[in-house]
Amino acid sequence: MIRSVVRGFGAALPKRVMTNKEMESKVDTSDEWIVQRTGIRQRYIAGEGETTASLGESAARAALARADLTADDLDLIIVATSTPDNTFPATAVNIQNRLGMRHGAAFDLQAVCSGFVYAVTTADAYIRCGLARRALVIGAETFSRILDWSDRTTCVLFGDGAGAIILEAQEGAGTNADRGVLTAQLRSDGIHGDKLYVDGGPSTTGTVGHLRMEGREVFKHAVGMITDVIEAAFEATGTTADDVDWLVPHQANRRIIDGSAKKLGIPLDKVVVTVDVHGNTSAASIPLALDTAAADGRIKKGDLVMLEAMGGGFTWGSVLIRW
Repeated sequence: MIRSVVRGFGAALPKRVMTNKEMESKVDTSDEWIVQRTGIRQRYIAGEGETTASLGESAARAALARADLTADDLDLIIVATSTPDNTFPATAVNIQNRLGMRHGAAFDLQAVCSGFVYAVTTADAYIRCGLARRALVIGAETFSRILDWSDRTTCVLFGDGAGAIILEAQEGAGTNADRGVLTAQLRSDGIHGDKLYVDGGPSTTGTVGHLRMEGREVFKHAVGMITDVIEAAFEATGTTADDVDWLVPHQANRRIIDGSAKKLGIPLDKVVVTVDVHGNTSAASIPLALDTAAADGRIKKGDLVMLEAMGGGFTWGSVLIRW
């Protein structure tokens, strides 16, 4: 059978780092409070000339270089983002043009913090049904531009960045020993839409709007939803928590990450954590964490890697990959 195998990975971050100490000068908060409640110590903030498309392009070029490929080798680009450069055209088409790619297809996908998981699942479907041989999957965000910087409950949490992977069609035996995507589990429930949202849009206010969140409600649902899709992945593949080499979660909150790992029985030394340095970068958080752990040698060829995320909507999902 055809598997979608990770051929390359890359990441990009804005130049500016905003520490918790700097955050103290903007709103009524403290480094101690932020670290205790979230695990975040700093985040990257996009500056002039740095956009979702420019960060996504840089991450894409890094992934192509690592894979020893060019844009001519791609068939598909999917960009997971909630902060596109323009309402349209899609940021993916913008990046396609920046890369000099004049063929194939490119489109954006919006599932907020679950966006990268949704995008990997979509690219895998294209590859398995023969519509693409190689897909560039990007998670890219500039959440700093939809934050209310007077709202201390949200502005301390989010940051900007981009990460990318290249998936390539390769033949597998149809067993869990195959490299590539082994299973994907996606969920959503719109009843929770008012718990994490942006209070604007072209069809309602005609403005971009600002991010709004009921933090306690999100936290209350997060661990249960995350464990649901991970346990579904185990059931679909006949694997267990003991088989997982690395859990790469959406980097929203250290307490959610630790709580989910504990509930699943996955040791914390098998969990990739970058929320302390990146903050919550929404759809970019998982590929940024993947790049960090793969570049430093923790994630190695043949490792079983579990990706998971939960985001506004609510949306949530998991992808199990043999690296």
